[in-house]
Amino acid sequence: MSDTMNIYEETPDMDTIGGRLSRARDSAGLSVKQVAWQLGVKIATVTAWESDRALPGSHRLNRLAGMLGVSISWILHGVGTAPIEQDRQQTVDSVVSQLERLKLMHLETGQLIGKIQKDLDRVAAPH
Repeated sequence: MSDTMNIYEETPDMDTIGGRLSRARDSAGLSVKQVAWQLGVKIATVTAWESDRALPGSHRLNRLAGMLGVSISWILHGVGTAPIEQDRQQTVDSVVSQLERLKLMHLETGQLIGKIQKDLDRVAAPH
């Protein structure tokens, strides 16, 4: 979501609350057992949330959002801060790496141009 866009202008994630919770947990690299332990609930409770058989209360919903790196509005309505999908993160990492390589190549190209200019000035100067 861009800085000038509000959550009502974006296309909502049409998955269920449980589906969004499951995807966010996967993106955070956490198991159902880890989430249950951190929230102090049974594994069956987290499984019920993720299979849309139950909903977390407001306190646990707030803790879940923080733990999973998403907004409460995204969990409940599919709009707001969504998890960064692993494939997307790998793409971001790749683009950042390519940009760093390009910056280095740009610097080296500038240095080479300067060296060639000095050599040309030296050779072309009248003796």
